[in-house]
Amino acid sequence: MKIAAAGFQHETNRFSPIPTTYADFVREDGWPGLTEGAAIWDVFLEANIPIGGFLKFARAKHIEAMPVLWASAEPAGLIQDNAFDGVCAKILDGIAAVQPIDGIYLDLHGAMVTETYEDGDGEFLRRLRDRFGREIPVAVSLDLHANITPEMTQLADVITIFRTYPHLDMAQTGYRASELLHEMITVGRRPTVSFRKPPLLIPLHTQCTTMEPCQSLYAMLPDDSSLNSGSADIALGFPASDIEQNGPGIIAYHYSEKQSNQIADKLDEALISRESSLSSPLYSSQDAVTEALKKIGGSKPIILADVQDVAGAGSTTETTELLEVLVKAGVRNTALAAFCDKDAVAIAHQVGIGGEFSCRLGAKLSGPDHPGFEGTFRVAALSNGQFRFTGEMMAGLTANIGLTAAIDLISHDSEIRIVATTERIQPVDRATLTHLGIDLTKLDLLVLKSVVHFRADFEPIADEILLVAAPGFSPCVLTADKFPRLRPGVRLL
Repeated sequence: MKIAAAGFQHETNRFSPIPTTYADFVREDGWPGLTEGAAIWDVFLEANIPIGGFLKFARAKHIEAMPVLWASAEPAGLIQDNAFDGVCAKILDGIAAVQPIDGIYLDLHGAMVTETYEDGDGEFLRRLRDRFGREIPVAVSLDLHANITPEMTQLADVITIFRTYPHLDMAQTGYRASELLHEMITVGRRPTVSFRKPPLLIPLHTQCTTMEPCQSLYAMLPDDSSLNSGSADIALGFPASDIEQNGPGIIAYHYSEKQSNQIADKLDEALISRESSLSSPLYSSQDAVTEALKKIGGSKPIILADVQDVAGAGSTTETTELLEVLVKAGVRNTALAAFCDKDAVAIAHQVGIGGEFSCRLGAKLSGPDHPGFEGTFRVAALSNGQFRFTGEMMAGLTANIGLTAAIDLISHDSEIRIVATTERIQPVDRATLTHLGIDLTKLDLLVLKSVVHFRADFEPIADEILLVAAPGFSPCVLTADKFPRLRPGVRLL
């Protein structure tokens, strides 16, 4: 059995002021850069990434795996057409070069939007089918935040979706897709698909699967990966894509249409029944800092999650409202990660450890509504930005985010250490801070520009977590005026 494999990943945030270029797919950052051919085995086999799960399955089943290309860009604004066309062409040409094949596995995201196409993933699948026809079985794995469209379900034979947020089962999801693809090829039969699109738009911060209401919802999904007994998954959507088909989707597969419909209907009803608990208030910056100061003094730090300024959701990671409130409150023993400002980092490396400099932090990417923060800083630690992730989510991968620095604010009556980076990165892993010598266990307050992913590695070391709605480009407060493209009848939570 010979199976071609490829990956093309992007979570597109239409609100982000940062365009997504071809160079963004090529460049390595918190994720590997564009990787081709046999090098994919070296980079991904032991990584918690879907294509790594495919490779593990292929090796276990003695399948001739033909990985052709994997590319991902950090979430940001619309993908430029030349970037989308360029990656698509390289993947399709790569698959053509390894023909004949028995099947195709694709590691996609499901929330890709380009300058021309609202449904970038669907458009990629359409081009794949136009090139290779419908005879070759195609299995796809998607992110939990996918905005599944009818076209995706029609063009892929089977789809599997992450079942955890934080995403701890990425490789496992690729493995499940590979199992279903193997079954289709072996028995020579395609399943029926039942697709449901609940009329909801769910904010990211309530999509966490380690707590209710999503924990019990995801516990309803079938454990095995068999089309005889049924396979089903739930995507909760990525609101910031702002497309007509935005929001959650449910897919179910079975050789019996009656059975797939029953599975899909049950999950659809279960999701809708949780509507009232899928909305949760957020703290304002001022209220969060006030509350946090009341709670410090335990054996572990209080975490403030800056949920609307998150690299992993396409924001700039340079908005400063929460920082300004922390400074005015005179907080001590506090760390903040990760703040993207390549100019400040360059100066820090120029003056060296112990050196001091003044600058306006931020105000590079976010526009006139975000003027930045004026301060004087002392350099506490420097890094080349290459470090091995130590947590479960990013297991097997190494970051390469360019020059990085830990800088202490010294011009105000507060004690804040800021992790400043050249490339945007979401602090989902403790190594983002600890590789700079920051002892997390001794902090009073820890501020993380993350929504949910940080919980996997940081929650065990936190006394309490407060979610903060400071300004940013990855909205968790959903209002109708932000989503003009959304189909009628969808309820914003």
